[in-house]
Amino acid sequence: MATAITANRAELLAIADAVAREKLIDREIVIEAMEDAIQRAARARYGAENDIRAKIDGKTGDMRLWRVVEVVELVDDYFKQVSVDEAQKLQKGAVVGDYIVDPLPPIEFGRIAAQAAKQVIFQKVRDAERERQYDEFKDRASEIITGVVKRVEFGHVVVDLGRAEGVIRRDQQIPREVVRVGDRVRSLILSVRRENRGPQIFLSRAHPDFMKKLFAQEVPEIYDGIIEIKAAARDPGSRAKIGVISHDGSIDPVGACVGMKGSRVQAVVQEMQGEKIDIIPWSPDIATFVVNALQPAQVARVVIDEEEERIEVVVPDDQLSLAIGRRGQNVRLASQLTGKAIDILTEADASEKRQKEFMQNSEMFQTELDVDETLAQLLVAEGFGALEEVAYVDLDEIASIEGFDEELGAELQNRAQEALERREAAAREERRGLGVEDALAELPYLTEAMLVTLGKAGIKTLDDLADLATDELIQKKRAEQRRRPNSDRPERPERAEREENKAGVLGEYGLSEDQGNEIIMAARAHWFTDEA
Repeated sequence: MATAITANRAELLAIADAVAREKLIDREIVIEAMEDAIQRAARARYGAENDIRAKIDGKTGDMRLWRVVEVVELVDDYFKQVSVDEAQKLQKGAVVGDYIVDPLPPIEFGRIAAQAAKQVIFQKVRDAERERQYDEFKDRASEIITGVVKRVEFGHVVVDLGRAEGVIRRDQQIPREVVRVGDRVRSLILSVRRENRGPQIFLSRAHPDFMKKLFAQEVPEIYDGIIEIKAAARDPGSRAKIGVISHDGSIDPVGACVGMKGSRVQAVVQEMQGEKIDIIPWSPDIATFVVNALQPAQVARVVIDEEEERIEVVVPDDQLSLAIGRRGQNVRLASQLTGKAIDILTEADASEKRQKEFMQNSEMFQTELDVDETLAQLLVAEGFGALEEVAYVDLDEIASIEGFDEELGAELQNRAQEALERREAAAREERRGLGVEDALAELPYLTEAMLVTLGKAGIKTLDDLADLATDELIQKKRAEQRRRPNSDRPERPERAEREENKAGVLGEYGLSEDQGNEIIMAARAHWFTDEA
């Protein structure tokens, strides 16, 4: 009999060891799952109301089963309480308030109990396995990993990573790349999420960071930090651009990334299914970097609008198509690389645009300041383009214009201030006609022109404004110029780009994020006052 018991104990521990090795989890977790299964079976046998515990010795395989009861004077719950007299039989010296152990005999597992125990153990082991997978991969985001294609479901590729499975969603695959079951693929760990069905490991072969990591594997100088990839942009499967800089003046960053006879860059190109890669020297000067990013096109000049975060690039007429690229690819990638919206203009377009702006500003000054054409054009030629600039600039700047003096400068400033007041009054009347509350006019940074814009958008009360998020109020519209400005062919941006380009209600006024937050919080202030 003793031999049989020993054999059963040994078999129990052997099963625990085998499951722990197969699932790559801690042996103690498997033993805890077995104890939980035994406890549930015992409660089914003796009654679910009992507080039953089970313990398996991890070294010997001995199993103990007991019931925990409380010692009381008057028993109300016979499942969890015991009188003092009965308690003395189980444990000498037991007094009221003690919790004592009532040993139970081992139970025999029937078919149904055994099946239930199997399910409990299976669930516990599966949960532990999922937790192990999550802990193993949660800190490995942005790493490159190699796996074997296990199956393809609805265009999504499921990859066996050895101890877990990852998925390359359709939008994270390289277009036109064909993968088959059994193929080995390298991909970037994009993110790891804990979900009810287990950890979800999302992989990518289309992300710009995948290209960065491939270069780090092929170029020792990047891996060692001597060369840094400062920016990257991709049109997966077609073309990519990377901006590189060397922290060692003796090393050419572009040459190091290209390698001898192009060996290094070709290794990356082959992994990315023939995607053409432009390697560009990065520069802290945004104008220089934009010129480099638009290669191979030649750039005549660059005009930066810091307020609008836009860059106007002027190219010779014969370089226009090269600068824009097929379907706007070159300028789109350059815009992603620099993080700025880029407008491409030819010399003729730029000249026409400057002439048009010159005439518009001259006419505006003639009308608003009541001056002749010559004087208005002199102001525009000196760089004045708005009434605010004339009204609030230092008087010396106007007086220093050739043919001007302090008296004329002061008169122009007075007229500009009066014109601004007229505009403000007209905007105030329009705002009130739209039904915008006067309370909005008391908020910081909001001008009457802004209030008119809010009113036209249906925002007429403090509550209307308070309900907006900061982005909904001040986000600027960012769009890339992918064609000649006077072309009649309409653009057809992708859905994601359309969402990014959606401007806030006051996006055209150039408010900062801090100003937007202050406006929103000021509009919400009355909520807290009302609560108080």
